[in-house]
Amino acid sequence: MPLSIQNEDTMKNSNKIAIIGCGNVGMTAAYSILHKGNVDELVLFGRHKEALIGEKLDLEHGLSFLSTAKIIASDDYADLAGSDVIVYTAGAAQKPGETRLDLTNKNVAIIESIIPQVVKHAPDAVVLVVANPVDILTYKAYLAAGLPKGRIFGSGTTLDTARFRFHLSEFMNVHPRSIHAYVLGEHGDHSFPSLSSANIGGQNLKDFPNFTEEKALKAYQKARAAAYKIIESKGATYYAIGADISSIVSTILKDKRSVLAVSIPLHNYYGQSGIALSVPCIVGRNGVEHVLKANLSKHEQKLLERAATALKSFL
Repeated sequence: MPLSIQNEDTMKNSNKIAIIGCGNVGMTAAYSILHKGNVDELVLFGRHKEALIGEKLDLEHGLSFLSTAKIIASDDYADLAGSDVIVYTAGAAQKPGETRLDLTNKNVAIIESIIPQVVKHAPDAVVLVVANPVDILTYKAYLAAGLPKGRIFGSGTTLDTARFRFHLSEFMNVHPRSIHAYVLGEHGDHSFPSLSSANIGGQNLKDFPNFTEEKALKAYQKARAAAYKIIESKGATYYAIGADISSIVSTILKDKRSVLAVSIPLHNYYGQSGIALSVPCIVGRNGVEHVLKANLSKHEQKLLERAATALKSFL
């Protein structure tokens, strides 16, 4: 087979990922994605190409121990062309004493300037929004992009859910992967644990040995306070969210159709519309393939409404 045809076929089967915003979160995600081995071409995109060249070289020196990938450092939107997934982490980071919502004004302006360029140069990409406040930025990006429903979504409460399951596992003495319990709503102070449908191995969480609602709420409080505690201690969170991003990207590229609590614009979801919040969704190659209607209790429906009302005041 001629070499040119081999290259063409290889290109067709390759996975290209671009990361916009290469601070702590973006670069930790890049590092984690390379370890997954799912990427053939990785674009590090930001305003300061000189700094990105150093990041590129540092990552390249590790490729001898990982799967081969082409790494590009760029400040040119044209280099986003052909991307399968674009991870958006650009914007101001949360500082000690700040809530995620405190970042709204400055980060909304940034994303509204970038998304039209993303869509222009990579119209077929799935866009994963990670920057905070992720729910508001996801909705703003959705409005600015004009892409099919599900092609833009946010990392939402996937990390909150992972933290919640971890702390539940400490109380229940069961591995976190065996615990099916979600944190839904806002990725922030208006999140809530969905306990009414939580289960371990098909057994309702409330019927599990040693369960108490006090333990579950304590696990949730630990999960909700985690980011504040980490930021106060070391200034930023990036390891866990980097691994989370890598996992979501892998879910998309491999079309796993996994159920994740991601942020998605809602359309009459328990009466809520005009905002993005985290609810269980099936995620695959096209992004959010299907939004699942969680079995929420009346109390949980009110907590979802509370989250929607709070976020709409920032829109």
